[in-house]
Amino acid sequence: MKRGKRIFEAGLEKTFLACALVSITSVALMTVFIFHQGLPLFGTVSVKDFLFSTDWNPSRAGNPGYGILSFIVGALVVTFLSLAIAVPIGVATGVFLSEMAGKRMGGTLRAAVELLAGIPSVIYGLFGIAVVVPLVRALGGGNGYSVLASAIILAIMTLPTIINMTEVSVRSVPNDLREGSYALGATQWQTISGVLLPAARSGIITGVVLGMGRALGETMAVLLVGGNAPIMPTGLFSMVRTLTMNIITDMAYAEGTHLTALFTTAIVLFVFILALNIFIQLALKSAMKEQQQ
Repeated sequence: MKRGKRIFEAGLEKTFLACALVSITSVALMTVFIFHQGLPLFGTVSVKDFLFSTDWNPSRAGNPGYGILSFIVGALVVTFLSLAIAVPIGVATGVFLSEMAGKRMGGTLRAAVELLAGIPSVIYGLFGIAVVVPLVRALGGGNGYSVLASAIILAIMTLPTIINMTEVSVRSVPNDLREGSYALGATQWQTISGVLLPAARSGIITGVVLGMGRALGETMAVLLVGGNAPIMPTGLFSMVRTLTMNIITDMAYAEGTHLTALFTTAIVLFVFILALNIFIQLALKSAMKEQQQ
């Protein structure tokens, strides 16, 4: 009996190890593939021209352009604007679910948040075309396909991540801190703003960064409402093209140096996402240290 149990546990351990190795190998192979396909571009195009030029015209005869600065700026502007919209709403909703909502209302709101997280991105894009784009058009003129429309859609898409992480982080704050704050005469709002949110900040920051990664890597929804114009965005109502939009737009017909430039664009996006993941790991370690103290 004991021998069979040991054999079973050893088998499980090897299975889990194999799964971990598959995951690590997959990431390593994808990394090698992307860099292998993208780095040769710098043999013909300088890093400066690629990263700091806005001239993207790969089909131009004689002197094609491979500058992606406008796409980098577009991706960052759309991402941070979406977070500016989503973070206050998401944090407020998470705190409400954790500290104020009753059982029935809390259950309804949680179900709605989970449903929001499960909607495919193309549905968000269609909603943006039908609802958000006309509103932006009425507000700022133009055709409505813009930075603002993209940011609103991304804000809606990142809300579930921020809400869930905020609720979990606030709930994990020890009750002793709440009771001590109320015992000193603090109101509920003073307890939330002065005790709970500072104590849960690491988890909230992690949720925000995860939402940022979702927004930075989103393609389909932004493609449908952003306008997909290869220009430098000049305002909220300007059309925009992000890094992911550029890849999916040109990949169907690109070849030669043009195709290589798209893989190099993927390298830039990969570096951004990698930096975000490193930041998340550092935030989690900081949160664990604070809890231990």
